[in-house]
Amino acid sequence: QVQLVESGGGLVQAGGSLRLSCAASGRIFSIYTMGWFRQAPGKKREFVVRISWSTGRIDYGDSAKGRFTISRDNARNTVTLEMNNLKPEDTAVYYCAATRASSWPEYDYWGQGTQVTVSS
Repeated sequence: QVQLVESGGGLVQAGGSLRLSCAASGRIFSIYTMGWFRQAPGKKREFVVRISWSTGRIDYGDSAKGRFTISRDNARNTVTLEMNNLKPEDTAVYYCAATRASSWPEYDYWGQGTQVTVSS
């Protein structure tokens, strides 16, 4: 099992920045990829970005390109999402997720989510 705990959400004005962190614990060695998803009220969950735990390869969703940056710290078992130039449409609950290679492209583990609210 892998446990994921997000932190760093909050309220920010449009154009501002936030940093989200995800701390992983448990069977870290089994992690293949970690990613961020978000879900706004009344909408489906949306892929934001993912990063390979071993190679560091990054894939951004359309909503994140040019504004969001993901990074990983394997020594601290954390993944960070830097979000810049935030827009009201970025308001959502952001979830950290992790998956094993055998489960890819599905994700096995999910955090509890952290709320990001962007005011206009």
